[in-house]
Amino acid sequence: MKEPLNHRLGRREFLELTLGWCAAFFALSASAMAAVRFMIPNVLYEPDRRFKALKPEDYPEGATFIPETRVFLLRKGNSFRAVSAVCTHLGCTVNQSPDRKGFHCPCHGSQFDENASVVGGPAPHGLPWLLVAQSPDGRIVIDASQQVKADKYLVI
Repeated sequence: MKEPLNHRLGRREFLELTLGWCAAFFALSASAMAAVRFMIPNVLYEPDRRFKALKPEDYPEGATFIPETRVFLLRKGNSFRAVSAVCTHLGCTVNQSPDRKGFHCPCHGSQFDENASVVGGPAPHGLPWLLVAQSPDGRIVIDASQQVKADKYLVI
């Protein structure tokens, strides 16, 4: 005997059919999203390690701390140089010593002399000196991605 054409779905059949279609749609959507995500490159957008500071005449004699970049800019007459203020032990920000003849780390007690060499504490090596240049508009440019020797100055 033939089944009538106006066969109605039961509740169980309807639920199975609905859940099956939902699972298929979810699997297809997840696969499509994974394929789209695969096409987007994994790029780490970091801030530029080269930045412009103020003009040379805006800095007083001695060390000036630039908090946004954690750098000390040192001026002695018409010569400038920059040292990183990031401790080489665990990355804390160092402070200038009270006698202004060096730096010290408030976290673990590392001490550095005026040439940023380690004189005490757990720091494995001295603070890095950074490249200092002058831009065409007259401002000082500090490049934290390029380390230089302690005797390299920008003379203006």
